Amino acid sequence: MISAAPAFGLNLPDYPWEAMAPYVATASQHPGGAVNLSIGTPVDPTPGLIRDALAAASDAHGYPTVHGTEPLRQAVVDWFASRRGVPGLDPKDVLPTVGSKELVAWLPFLLGLSAGDVVVRPTVAYPTYDIGASLAGATAVAADDLDELEPATRAKVRLVWINSPGNPTGSVRDVESLRRIVGQAREVGAVVASDECYAELGWGEWDVQRGGEAVPSILDPRVTGGSTDGLLSVYSLSKQSNLAGYRAAFVAGDSAIIANMVNSRKHAGMIVPFPIQEAMRVALGDAGHVLAQKELYRGRRERLVPALEQFGLQIHESKAGLYLWSTAGEATWDTVARFADLGIVVGPGVFYGDAGNGFIRVALTGTDERIDAAVERLVANA
Repeated sequence: MISAAPAFGLNLPDYPWEAMAPYVATASQHPGGAVNLSIGTPVDPTPGLIRDALAAASDAHGYPTVHGTEPLRQAVVDWFASRRGVPGLDPKDVLPTVGSKELVAWLPFLLGLSAGDVVVRPTVAYPTYDIGASLAGATAVAADDLDELEPATRAKVRLVWINSPGNPTGSVRDVESLRRIVGQAREVGAVVASDECYAELGWGEWDVQRGGEAVPSILDPRVTGGSTDGLLSVYSLSKQSNLAGYRAAFVAGDSAIIANMVNSRKHAGMIVPFPIQEAMRVALGDAGHVLAQKELYRGRRERLVPALEQFGLQIHESKAGLYLWSTAGEATWDTVARFADLGIVVGPGVFYGDAGNGFIRVALTGTDERIDAAVERLVANA
């Protein structure tokens, strides 16, 4: 629903999660307390080495740099090479951002998009892609392949968002799929921005620790053809390092686009605080805490999956990330209400576009005790 146009301010849709209030209220009345598995906010502690880095950098009396410190940008480059199969990035082509949601919301505007331009986002997608298009005055169109578009619409595409691993579906694009969308975008002169913040959390065929492949990046040489022109990788440390409260993220890729954004963000004061930059630098240099956190999520996932299936849900995709994209074969809100009656709060699939109707998103971001409580309730009521 669009609110009435205010005298001052932006005319944006109401924030969708407000609709969850009655279901949260129902769940909170459960004798065992609510189990909130609706929003993917980390619940485990921020690793000590990252907190120590933040504290050590807290004497931040001078202004930080918009472009990020050289050690931070080098840490991002080293991380891409060691963890994402992307060697040889230039540190100047890296830019820290105030969380990835900020970048998602403002990228169309920072790219200079306006009325008449089209932003393509996944069919089932995080709502902020649409909001970003609105802020720039552009038009958001849902599609997973540019061949789905009418020729007139396709000719107006200026930005293509892909999200792999996907939120909420947990879908993963392989190298061939990424290469295809890059080729399509380059044919029409569009930028491809890839939101990749769940890439370290692959399962099954994408579970590196269990012999699977690494989730590929849009900047992977097998995808780019040797050029990052028109390509941006967006990443956040919120999930893999429990840094959601730090707003620690970055974007890397096309040299000209990054340079332009650095200049624009200097004018606008869009700056990551220096202590956060230092915390990011240390976090990116330590794979141990990332793997340890993944093991916690693995255990929670392995307990939740059979319990959801026993309760009558089918799990679709969910090949990576922190969510189980599930359906009971009924309307979304009916499933949400049944879970609320058990004291469990889940995310409504309808928040992610029309194609999400009939689905719910179940997050792995509960403590072990809360996950176990959810499992017990689901099994008991199967």
